[in-house]
Amino acid sequence: MPIPSRAELAEHLVRTRIAGDVATPRDNNLSHYRKLANGDRHYWLGIELGDRWTDEQDVLAVMAERCGVVDDPQFRSGQDTIDPELTIDALDRMAGRLRKAAEAKERVLFATGHPGGLLDVHRQTADALRAAGCEIVRIPEGLFADEGMVVQFADVTMLERGATLWHTHSPEPMRAVLDSLEREGRPLPDLVVADHGWAGCAGQRGLDAMGYADCNDPALFLAEAEGTLQVTIPLDDHVTSPRHYDPMTAYLLHTAGLSAA
Repeated sequence: MPIPSRAELAEHLVRTRIAGDVATPRDNNLSHYRKLANGDRHYWLGIELGDRWTDEQDVLAVMAERCGVVDDPQFRSGQDTIDPELTIDALDRMAGRLRKAAEAKERVLFATGHPGGLLDVHRQTADALRAAGCEIVRIPEGLFADEGMVVQFADVTMLERGATLWHTHSPEPMRAVLDSLEREGRPLPDLVVADHGWAGCAGQRGLDAMGYADCNDPALFLAEAEGTLQVTIPLDDHVTSPRHYDPMTAYLLHTAGLSAA
């Protein structure tokens, strides 16, 4: 995979709708911001927000700043946006933390609630860190959460139900993993790279955590704003082909000093 320049990656993100005019409509975004502000924990993604974000306009302001959605509260319907420059800025921040992990040979755990979109992004990153001498954390076997099994495939932890890898926003699978590691007396990860409730739960537990998040998942952006998550990368987390993420991953690993190119 050729390494794109910043300008080339920005163009690619917009063309494939990973950023730019994304598929998520404005009314869906605002609905999620409102539900988070009203205390619906499904939208908290494992982050304990307390009463700090009870005004949906405050949530919108953070999302405009950190994700690039339209900042006008009167814009209620139509196409919303993710700023590709903010996506790349966040990739640069993630790359810096991955470089630190590689230099220190850290223990790293990968997990995804979006296997249809982001599984291979995490898998490629895990491969690169292992090649750099990191330990990719192996989860205990026999873990259950949310009426499914917590499994690890291609070094990435996911939820499985009925022999199907499951799309989930829940923090419970990550909670099951971390609780089990503690029960077995095994060290917790030095770093978690994930998304959805997997990332939120890890950050809330005090672990160094970074996550990918769509523009209708505000909790991880609020967590980064408060310092609970180290990095949140704004992007559409399930575009038409998972191969569209390959240039982004190549840029990330190259910037982190983890690719051969």
